[in-house]
Amino acid sequence: MKQIIRMMCLLAATFTYQQSIGQSKPVYTNPIGLQAYTFRGSWDKGIEATLDTIKNLGVTELEGGPIKGMTTEELRKQLDKRGIKMVSIGADYKKLAESSEQTIKDAKILGAKYVMVAWIPHNGKFDLETAKKAVADFNKAGKELKEAGIELTYHNHGYEFEPYEDGTLFDYLVKNTNPEYVNFEMDLLWTAFPGQDPAALLLKYPTRWKLMHLKDLKKGVVGNLSGGTPTTNDVALGTGSINIAAALKAAKQVGVKHYFIEDESPSYLKQIPQTIAYIKGLKE
Repeated sequence: MKQIIRMMCLLAATFTYQQSIGQSKPVYTNPIGLQAYTFRGSWDKGIEATLDTIKNLGVTELEGGPIKGMTTEELRKQLDKRGIKMVSIGADYKKLAESSEQTIKDAKILGAKYVMVAWIPHNGKFDLETAKKAVADFNKAGKELKEAGIELTYHNHGYEFEPYEDGTLFDYLVKNTNPEYVNFEMDLLWTAFPGQDPAALLLKYPTRWKLMHLKDLKKGVVGNLSGGTPTTNDVALGTGSINIAAALKAAKQVGVKHYFIEDESPSYLKQIPQTIAYIKGLKE
């Protein structure tokens, strides 16, 4: 009798385990997006051929902008032909601060709903005065973009985490930009490299994150606040030091809308399929 009970318990446990496996859900359920800068070494060798490669990877969303060698109107046609949406475009800080007109025009042609700025010009250490100017410039440009139906986001790059009061200058940027006009794109590598926890930072400002760059940092790399590291420190997601699963779960919780793989490594053609397989295979 005891043996039968043990067998029944074992069968029940096995069934429960199998049931739990069957009920596991994917962590990542968004379209596969890509930052066009990843293919910076490919565009001048053939824009249409590069777009074909991107399509064949299963990518349906891009972040980028106009590409040298093709009119913006023709680029839109080529994207539409392949079923790829240009969700977000990049903008140079200085040009955007001077005038948002061209950025708005490019975004409208490409169908982009977001504009992102990835670098605030500064000499030496990022400081409070630079942060104050950036806040003013972002609020002004963000208002102009919002009136055109476009949303401005700032992409952190690591140097903004200089200590300030009881936090950092990144905290200053978040707290002093108007959320009606300015929000943020998290770059996982440039959050982890300066010593921040991506998941914790997402949850700290749950209403401000709209976009994300999916990147991983080579294990053993010691970070700093420079905003720079060799491109060989970009590795396929899941092979580096960042807790990608925790970051993606937090991003889903706070409502990040679009995710773009960005791989600056010379091995990007090898690593991107690995990254895609990894995020598709993550289960809750």
